[in-house]
Parts: sequence; C-alpha cells; structure tokens
Amino acid sequence: MTIDIIETILAINPKALVTVDKDNIKTIEWRDGTTPISEADILAKQKELQTAYDNNAYQRSRATEYPPIVDQLDDIYHNGVDAWKATIKAVKDKYPKE
Repeated sequence: MTIDIIETILAINPKALVTVDKDNIKTIEWRDGTTPISEADILAKQKELQTAYDNNAYQRSRATEYPPIVDQLDDIYHNGVDAWKATIKAVKDKYPKE
C-alpha cells in the first residue's frame, strides 16, 4: 500500500478540506479556508507515514495467520497454555519483528 496525498494531509491536519486529482500533489485544491500545507511538509510526512507502514508489515502478516480467538481459547482449554504458546510462536517466528 502506498500512503496517498489525502491521507497524508489529514494526518497533518485532520480537519483539512481538500481535493486532489489522481493523487498528484501539484493539483491540491484547498477548500473552505483550509490553511495550505507546503509540498515539502506533505512529502516529508508522507515518507514518515510510509516508513511506519512498511516497518509494521510483520504485524499485518501475523494478524492474518493467527487463529481466531475462539480457536485460541479452545486450544488453551484442550491442550494447555504451552501448546497455545507454541502455535503463536510459530507465527511470530514466521514473521519476526524487524
């Protein structure tokens, strides 16, 4: 996923009213008295947000691989906490925190 211009602007100013044509920073139209944000500030924030998103890829990957909580609780009940920990550890090992 690429962090888009609108998402970036709203991260800087959640109340901003703005339109952008095809995610092109040169086409920003500030609306209803919204104070414009410089292109340099927008691009710097976009890079920051993209880095944060990229650095958390392991969390998104883990979340899709963990069993549903109902299954996890059932695993604990039937097999004990150590077996559950082994299941969770396998996912954590597959997608290590970097």
